[in-house]
Amino acid sequence: MRIHVINPNSTASMTDQIARAAEAARSEGSVIEAETATGTPASIEGYSDEAMAVPAMLAAIRAADKRGASAHVIACFDDPGLAAAREVASGPVIGICQAAVQVAVTVATRFSVITTLPRSVPVIEDLVAHYGATSRCRRVRAVDLPVLALEADPATARAKLLAEARAAIREDGVDAIVLGCAGMAELCAWLSREAGVPVIDGVTAAVKLAEALASGGFRTSKTGAYAYPRDKSSDRLASGSTG
Repeated sequence: MRIHVINPNSTASMTDQIARAAEAARSEGSVIEAETATGTPASIEGYSDEAMAVPAMLAAIRAADKRGASAHVIACFDDPGLAAAREVASGPVIGICQAAVQVAVTVATRFSVITTLPRSVPVIEDLVAHYGATSRCRRVRAVDLPVLALEADPATARAKLLAEARAAIREDGVDAIVLGCAGMAELCAWLSREAGVPVIDGVTAAVKLAEALASGGFRTSKTGAYAYPRDKSSDRLASGSTG
């Protein structure tokens, strides 16, 4: 099966890191097709960045779907444009936040999320609530580093991430940590060893969930809200409108 992994931001080095995490997670026989969105923000840090990234992301998902992708992974923890992506794709579309939360509530009783900037905290809190996991998520924490600093200053990123994970275990009483940014993917195994609790990377979780759904023959429903977008050209012709 072919798993299409789209990085909605335009930073190719981040796509490379995401691709490595996806490759490490894939099963034998699966092919990872990692792609960087074009003409989008260099990182996604807020609602405006999300909105600007979605059109190019949807175009990439449409194209991959036509090429025969079995499933799609949106590799941004804000799950930008997830519902819209499910409209345009025939195969399952997995957001890494939703996947990570689903794994967390399965393997642990309580978890906290560690993300990059404080401005991302309310976005993730709302997503956790949307996915029905508020009672299990003790806190969304931020290391107060921009997304691109994870790669530019890895030593500081590691130190801040470990300190925040230990604080979550001590203060929040959690037995698992969710990494709230795709750019943290390669730190997952190291952090789990250092912190002593399961650490869940959304890229890994999403790839495994995408494989499970695709191999089970599950497709995105096209009879309701996830139906393909309507072709509006016939509406304009019927009304005689040229605008």
